[in-house]
Amino acid sequence: MFKKLYSMFSNDIGIDLGTANTLVYLKGHGIVINEPSVVVVNQKTGQIVAVGATAKMMLGRTPGHVRAVRPIVDGVISDFEVTEEMLAYLISKAEKMSKKFIRPRVLVGVPTGITNVEIRAVEDAARSAGAREVHIVEEPMAAAVGIRLPVKEAVGTVIVDIGGGTTDVAVISLSGVVRSKNLKIAGDVLNTDIMNYMKDEFKLLIGEKTAENVKIAIGSVAEGVPMEAEVRGRDMVTGLPRQVIVTDSDIREAIMPSIISLVDGIKEVLETTPPELLSDIIHRGLIITGGGALLRGLDTLIQSAIKIPIYVAEDPLTAVARGTGVILDDFDNYEEVLVHTDDISVPR
Repeated sequence: MFKKLYSMFSNDIGIDLGTANTLVYLKGHGIVINEPSVVVVNQKTGQIVAVGATAKMMLGRTPGHVRAVRPIVDGVISDFEVTEEMLAYLISKAEKMSKKFIRPRVLVGVPTGITNVEIRAVEDAARSAGAREVHIVEEPMAAAVGIRLPVKEAVGTVIVDIGGGTTDVAVISLSGVVRSKNLKIAGDVLNTDIMNYMKDEFKLLIGEKTAENVKIAIGSVAEGVPMEAEVRGRDMVTGLPRQVIVTDSDIREAIMPSIISLVDGIKEVLETTPPELLSDIIHRGLIITGGGALLRGLDTLIQSAIKIPIYVAEDPLTAVARGTGVILDDFDNYEEVLVHTDDISVPR
């Protein structure tokens, strides 16, 4: 009875709390927010100047006393207060689309392998930001649910969720993660690879945002149609602005060592997977989700390395957020896929 009352007078909100972007699902409305996980703070006053897309536009453009902060590093909270402010902004923005009397129930996606202390930090930040009840789900599990894989059946499935800060490799069966590995190789590392390559090969200093734009525009790990892009930065010799032409071959050379490490991480998980589940995986293949799944040629490269069919999920960027939505829409049926800690959220 109380559950029905809460569902009538309280919103259900799913949050894919990512290093690069945070997506918010609002029950009955779908994904309503997709904004960068960036907050701009005035260090003189301690006030939040901007959050999300507006804050990202300020990266690298702020005066000394104004700092752009990424409060989520490698998938976990690095700055509790700023994360709390960011979540409060996102929850408030979502709730404006569907006003209810009681504070919302919130489901948050986290990377595999994070500690109970780190999970508690996420729960506390969400509660402080206005949640009535907080639940946690591992991101690869949420992604699997989001793309409608049979996670509750005794069938092995592999999800590789390539985000901004981390890559989660997880073997899923019977509503649980059987084997997993959390790799610190993801979109942000590739951006750093490109920045370092530009510095070493072109003697050009560029920012993270420029590196990301180049990666999206011409990034590729397989040879194909030649691509090129103009890159602007600061000449390391003269200190003056300069622009150069960069090709897809340059970007491939820059990021390939990290991509090879990523493939090795996938192999390590498969090498420790029980044989019966491996049999399922060989038959069903491996699914890539997250923003990294959009890197040109990545599926082909992984398939040639591990000799297993590779599939890129439909709309891979939103798979985790969609998964939180599916779980919230049928909560009792999916409750067993959630992460349970000693701290049980009590409705209030």
